[in-house]
Amino acid sequence: MIVENTGALRLKKLAAHGFMIAFITVIMFPFLMVVSISFREGNFSVGTLIPTNPTLEHWYLALGLEYTRANGTVVEPPYPVLLWMWNSIKLGLISAAGALAIATISAYALSRIQFRGRMAFLDSLLIIQMFPTTLALVALYAIFDTMGGISPIIGLDSHTSLVLVYLSGVMMHIWTIKGYFDSVDPALDKAAAIDGATPWQTFRFVFLPLAVPIMAVVFVLVFIGVVNDYPIASILLRSEENLTLATGSRFYLSEFECRWGDFAAAAILSGIPITVVFLIAQRYLVSGLSEGSVKG
Repeated sequence: MIVENTGALRLKKLAAHGFMIAFITVIMFPFLMVVSISFREGNFSVGTLIPTNPTLEHWYLALGLEYTRANGTVVEPPYPVLLWMWNSIKLGLISAAGALAIATISAYALSRIQFRGRMAFLDSLLIIQMFPTTLALVALYAIFDTMGGISPIIGLDSHTSLVLVYLSGVMMHIWTIKGYFDSVDPALDKAAAIDGATPWQTFRFVFLPLAVPIMAVVFVLVFIGVVNDYPIASILLRSEENLTLATGSRFYLSEFECRWGDFAAAAILSGIPITVVFLIAQRYLVSGLSEGSVKG
């Protein structure tokens, strides 16, 4: 039996801890800079990490509140940041719930029901997913511009149209949940059938409770993708009151003025919904990601 030298082991531990501290510092530095800018006086992107004269002006404006400066000047909020954040949350929740419903039902059918063309359909899902939605931006604009002549609800500058586009990216999530269902023992299907359960009852009372971890993963992934989306939302949304936080934040950085402090405060606010959803679903994420891998 080989016993490692105590001094060498301690040195390795110190090196490992030092590497981890350095790695975390590199990762956290950009975030700390954004936090610093949000408390910095004025709208400057350069300066010390710890603000010399910290102020809450940018946070007041981001939260839609008036701010009175030391000289008595009252600053009005330039943009409806909280409305934009609500639009992002609303679109994220609706899109995630819709994608989850479509993906779960489709994945169960593709995993447990044998029908002609099943494998060809699965292959087509992967092929379609190879092309990102951004490649179809021009086509999407033309389609919804035309459909808006029929009904404004499914035209440009409509949240309904945006949700429909987000739901079109459900293919990969179908594959993910299908891989999870494929790992479930087929004996459960037979046992449920023997007890007189219909296919829908088997899905509802047997498979859905088992699929909660992978469903949480899909929900979080779709929600994050929608909240962070810029290209698609910037093409379809026009009016200020309908913008999401990701698309509306571009107004802070114009050709003639860069409001870095206000932009930093809005950027930090945009991470709050994602953090909350992640914390709620984190108990399911590890098991869902490990068990939801695509299997043969």
